[in-house]
Amino acid sequence: MARGRVPTRDELLSFIKESATPVGKREIARAYGLKGDQRIELKQLLRELRDSGEIAADRAKTFKDPKALTDITVLEIVRVDGDGHLLAVPRRHDEGTDGPVPRIEIDPQGSRGSMAPAVGDRVLASLKRRGQNIYQARIIRRLGSGPRKVLGLYEERDGLGHVTPTDRKLRREFDIRPADRNGASPGDIVWIEETGGHLSRRAKVIERIGTMSDPSTISLISIAANDIPVEFPEAAARDAQNAKAAPLGDRLDLRKVPLVTIDGEDARDFDDAVFAEPDEDHPGGWHLLVAIADVAWYVRPDKPLDRAAYRRGTSVYFPDRVVPMLPEELSNGWCSLVPREDRPVLVAEMWIDADGHLKKHRFHRAMMRSAARLTYKRVQNAIDGHPDAETAGLLAPVIEPLYGAFKVLLAAREKRGALDIDLPERLVRLGDDGRIAEIGVRERLDSHKLIEEFMVLANVAAAQALEHRHVPCLYRVHDQPDPAKLESLREFLGTLGIAIPVGQRLRPADLNRVLHAIEGKPVARLVNETILRSQSQAVYSPNNLGHFGLALGRYAHFTSPIRRYPDLIVHRALISAYGLGDGRLPDQDKPRFDEFGEHLSMCERRAVAAERGAMDRYVAAYMAAHVGATFTGRVTSVTRFGLFVALDGTGADGLIPVRSLGQEFFRHDEGRQMLIGERTGESYGLGDKVQVRLDEADPATGGLLFDLVDVIERVERVSVPRGRKGRLPERRGARRPVAHFKGARDKRSRGRR
Repeated sequence: MARGRVPTRDELLSFIKESATPVGKREIARAYGLKGDQRIELKQLLRELRDSGEIAADRAKTFKDPKALTDITVLEIVRVDGDGHLLAVPRRHDEGTDGPVPRIEIDPQGSRGSMAPAVGDRVLASLKRRGQNIYQARIIRRLGSGPRKVLGLYEERDGLGHVTPTDRKLRREFDIRPADRNGASPGDIVWIEETGGHLSRRAKVIERIGTMSDPSTISLISIAANDIPVEFPEAAARDAQNAKAAPLGDRLDLRKVPLVTIDGEDARDFDDAVFAEPDEDHPGGWHLLVAIADVAWYVRPDKPLDRAAYRRGTSVYFPDRVVPMLPEELSNGWCSLVPREDRPVLVAEMWIDADGHLKKHRFHRAMMRSAARLTYKRVQNAIDGHPDAETAGLLAPVIEPLYGAFKVLLAAREKRGALDIDLPERLVRLGDDGRIAEIGVRERLDSHKLIEEFMVLANVAAAQALEHRHVPCLYRVHDQPDPAKLESLREFLGTLGIAIPVGQRLRPADLNRVLHAIEGKPVARLVNETILRSQSQAVYSPNNLGHFGLALGRYAHFTSPIRRYPDLIVHRALISAYGLGDGRLPDQDKPRFDEFGEHLSMCERRAVAAERGAMDRYVAAYMAAHVGATFTGRVTSVTRFGLFVALDGTGADGLIPVRSLGQEFFRHDEGRQMLIGERTGESYGLGDKVQVRLDEADPATGGLLFDLVDVIERVERVSVPRGRKGRLPERRGARRPVAHFKGARDKRSRGRR
């Protein structure tokens, strides 16, 4: 800006339009250093711009861009951008008008609590201009929600479009007029928006997701329905692309220590490495190292990459793809502990005694060089006496000491009574065409358990370290079972003649006794699932409630910062606690741990819902080729409207509607979890083995419908005393919840406990 001369017409127009607030003649003259006759010339220039309509003037004799928004206006929240900002448009904005849509970001500091908005809301807000056509909005009050968006399958009948929601809870169909199809074709999955009010069936197509003939659309449905962020913002992607090798600096040099990674066959990122050796100072004890990729070195607080990762909260795993928390340049590159390459890590150094008790620990920033990329199967084969060329050389110095420490940790786990739920994990293999080729059960090996116990120990050490050094900790908490769910569990087990303690604080060991008692019996899987469903949901919180399932007093996720943001927070806290250099926890983040816990727990629930939804749809697509075939399975849930059955082998589950059970009224006995015919007394209950015929398989919703063919085996039940009534959790919780305590530790299930 040239001072001391009157600006040109274009310069003055740009100055006014780029000003964050309306400006008067005095502010303009001061900005350009105008005096005397120059002020008269400025006044004349302002009058010409106002008369031509290029600027607007108000009663206070200030000038602004005539297209600028008023200070107080009604907005509609339309989307979340890649950095997690809520964006809005003026309620009366016409997208057909000239000029770009203004960018309006909702101020997060003024939009919390009861005023926190969501996409689709209408709000009254005060605007503050941040630049040309850029504003920040502070919400004054919410005015209600805008038109509802629904994801569904588009079809056509009799010249009219129809959309059936992919959400099975929405039991209505929407009509689409030809003018509102927006290019949709039969078989497309689309987003629609209601146009005729809540009671109307009319809607318009606003976005096409994909076609059901393409198997990749199955994952896209879950991604869209759960609002999973897919694309990284340009600035975040640029941060990852510009990442470089970390220097050794003051790091502990562990490059000669034979740390190894042990993962699944199809793993692409290796973020944890382990090492063990006998503790020479304490017979029977062990010295352990758990090295975790130093994500905090590359992802710095409040940078674009950090904001994108926080918004995602976790990686999301589907049969055909992964939506990662971090770009591949980090998750498969600088933060992947690939063999024979230097990688920065945060290391938990731990010592345990002969009874598996954690005696002491400390944390380091280090540089390591992985000695080998091993798999669960290869490691298990080696310890079982069948090593390959590589594992043969690692057997004595590396693998055998790992198993030695594992046996001690496993004995300690059993002694403290960690919940021993063991349910088979479904394994899906896709063919070259992207469709399911096979559904089986993932193999469970001691090598899986070994890595799990090492990671649990490191997570305990992290929580202890932060407590001891009085640094905020984001705990992974798993509370005692809810009393109502516990009473329902007690009632159900009572019908099987199984008792659990009454009138005392329940311990995991009490449930383990039940699990061991029914091991090998027909109801074993059912009881495992029912006990799992009775558990509280594990969450993230700064308030330590302990971990009931693992029977631990303190626990924090430390071992997977590539794919879980809570672990990154714990890494930053440890860097602060031990004074380990850059990437520490910022002071401004320390009061935000309640917010972190709520947001990251939500992100985890969102990811689990998306993964389950995709799996259900893949299985339904696989089963669609078998409509009319008969299968065997067991009843896994009893409701007043029917029986849910899980099929043997595939684990596919679906509904037998009550109407197909017989031509009579069936009473739902909640205490005994049975449907009982009022006229004949015919009964069907939890755990019964049945033969069913597949009547319908809907890949869009993931729903399966069965017809009952025969009852093969009934579970013997004990009568429940009159007047005692229990209720199992609703069907929504019938599948595996977030908190599970034992199972194959692959990239999608590692540490979700």
